[in-house]
Amino acid sequence: MAIFKKTTKEETKKAATPKVVKAKKADAKSGLGERVNVIVRPHITEKAAILAEKGQYVFVVAKNTNKIEIAKAITALYNVVPVRVNIVNLPRTNVFLRGKAGVKAGVRKALVTLKKGDKIEIL
Repeated sequence: MAIFKKTTKEETKKAATPKVVKAKKADAKSGLGERVNVIVRPHITEKAAILAEKGQYVFVVAKNTNKIEIAKAITALYNVVPVRVNIVNLPRTNVFLRGKAGVKAGVRKALVTLKKGDKIEIL
């Protein structure tokens, strides 16, 4: 019966003050924050090795990232500043293997161009 309940001043003060919950900080050690999941892995192929000699590096990136986020992640991970970032979306393809139909997953690749003299050690 809340109608007849008597309240004191202390109870109203306790009810009026909201609880403060502190948010956890991002990974402060690496400085990556939310950019930690942007780059999935380096894309290592013969063509990528030829491009690496010219100063372009290829990475598989997450589907929901843009060029700015990729550039910031490269800067945080490898301590180099990209000059240009190009993105290629490869669609998934239907494959037929051993009598069964399947789907080869599509990927999103980023081609990162560095200025002359900068290098990234992948292997």
